[in-house]
Amino acid sequence: MASVCFYFQIHQPYRVKRYRVFDIGNDEEYFNDEGEHDLNNTRVLRKVAEKSYLPTTELLLRLMERHPEFRVSFSISGVALEQLVHEAPEVVARLQMLAATGRAEFLSETYYHSLAFFRSRTEFERQVAKHASVMKHILGVVPRVFRNTELSYSNDVAAWAEGAGYDGIVAEGWDPILGWRSPNFLYRPKGTERIKLLLKNYKLSDDIAFRFSSQEWSEWPLTAEKFAAWAAALRGNAETVNLFMDFETFGEHQWESTGIFHFLEKLPEALLAYPDLDFKTPSEVIARYGVHDEVDMPEVVTWADTDRDLTAWLGNDLQRTAFDAVYALEHAVIGSGNRKLLEQWRRLQTSDHFYYMCTKWSNDGDVHAYFSPYESPYDAYISYMNALKDLTLRTRGHTPALAP
Repeated sequence: MASVCFYFQIHQPYRVKRYRVFDIGNDEEYFNDEGEHDLNNTRVLRKVAEKSYLPTTELLLRLMERHPEFRVSFSISGVALEQLVHEAPEVVARLQMLAATGRAEFLSETYYHSLAFFRSRTEFERQVAKHASVMKHILGVVPRVFRNTELSYSNDVAAWAEGAGYDGIVAEGWDPILGWRSPNFLYRPKGTERIKLLLKNYKLSDDIAFRFSSQEWSEWPLTAEKFAAWAAALRGNAETVNLFMDFETFGEHQWESTGIFHFLEKLPEALLAYPDLDFKTPSEVIARYGVHDEVDMPEVVTWADTDRDLTAWLGNDLQRTAFDAVYALEHAVIGSGNRKLLEQWRRLQTSDHFYYMCTKWSNDGDVHAYFSPYESPYDAYISYMNALKDLTLRTRGHTPALAP
């Protein structure tokens, strides 16, 4: 018997608008530009909701009704859920319906989708606690499995999650780390005693998330039956096939015209045609299967780029300068007692801001450019640092007027 474990990430940042040097000291709103389509967070959220979140959640609800065995799981950043509550409450209603089935699990993460773990453990824990509170309040769930931002994982993250009481943690099943071992089993993170590690099968996940519509791919077109046969072929050398991907895969990254919704609709039936395949949530996988070995990841592994490390966010001087600058404000912002300053500072921690500043080239660079709303990494950096300068001045309680 082998189990298929679906996990979808839902996240939308508050993008920094084109904030000019002349705005410093004169404009306290950093995150919405009514005149710029790609930087208007409300407009982007509504577009993604209509193309992806609404049709996909509706389809998942139908599949739950059609196939009682079907299971899925989600991790939703707090900033995404916050925007959905205000701008697309119909999506939230469907997520609540999925939660009510008892067959959709919701994972824990940082509220602001930040990399705070690697700079301020105190701030990181505040964000995880805030995320847990909003998940309980809005979706009525208490997450038992942890997912750090961008699947950024190391032994230290696992040790923290175990100490925080989580049953499991998810990470990338990266070949250079695993060696001869398969991502299709549960593992024990090095230095822990109880927590279990679920690893993404990145090949099968990326066949859906990235290669599905590529007519240059030798396996195109990908059908549900073909994919199910690949999963079934792992039987005997797999206990859990973890398919982790962005929820926007359905309808946004892979448009409806590619056939992605038809593929998803047919996939549960195709997988269940094999009697020794079933579906499980991460917690069900943890409860069902034992640990096969210990995995040692002393350095950070993520699910981004060919490097699978933090260089997608912290690989150049622009990114590191911005990252250092925002966390340098921690004590001043916390000490100010100003709720608006605190909220803006935390929104500026969201990992996407640093991702937009990436200057990698080749395929990795193409992916970064696809997701960025800015004309260049340098434009992203300039807007971000100007906004951060204004926040710094306001935090100090001194915002001098600019000379004419």
